[in-house]
Amino acid sequence: MSSLEQLIASLGPERVAEQTARRADEALNSFGLTTAIIVDWEQFTACLGRFFAHVEAKMLRIGQPVRPDPSFHWSRCAQMLRSIYGSSGEKVAFEKARTGNEGGLYAVLKALALTMGEHYAEDEIRARIADYWDRLPVDEQLAAVDEYLEKYGHLLPSEMTEGTAARVRANFPKVLATHPAVLQRTRRIGR
Repeated sequence: MSSLEQLIASLGPERVAEQTARRADEALNSFGLTTAIIVDWEQFTACLGRFFAHVEAKMLRIGQPVRPDPSFHWSRCAQMLRSIYGSSGEKVAFEKARTGNEGGLYAVLKALALTMGEHYAEDEIRARIADYWDRLPVDEQLAAVDEYLEKYGHLLPSEMTEGTAARVRANFPKVLATHPAVLQRTRRIGR
């Protein structure tokens, strides 16, 4: 098995995405939530800041979560809530937690954990690719691109592979980063 094949095997959805999703579920299930509804903004930001630190510790496999710094963890959490719920994401999440509507606080925590899991999966994939790619001398980089095109070029859009596949060659680490998603789409089509 070539080093490219080993890398691709390590990037498979069952390896990275599913593992981080399991850690997100574990974080959600192990968080000490004492209430289902929070009506105070300060309590809400403190709860979500603690949860963010808790999930992050599970994602990074740190034994004990760091003590949450309210402003640090809340600002990162609020940014992620905006990516989930839109430009006023933190307000939308608070309304859900305050009213209990649309799954309430639990739904907010679940969405946050799953999104964090997705982000950590993407980061892990990029790190594995960078480690692999940066270790290769130029001639092996060129050979890896050729090997990938031979084995997986048929999965890529034709505009990526036309001619000498210059787009793939120029952006190979980015192409590798999309490989797990391409495999997932291909598997769904086959079902």
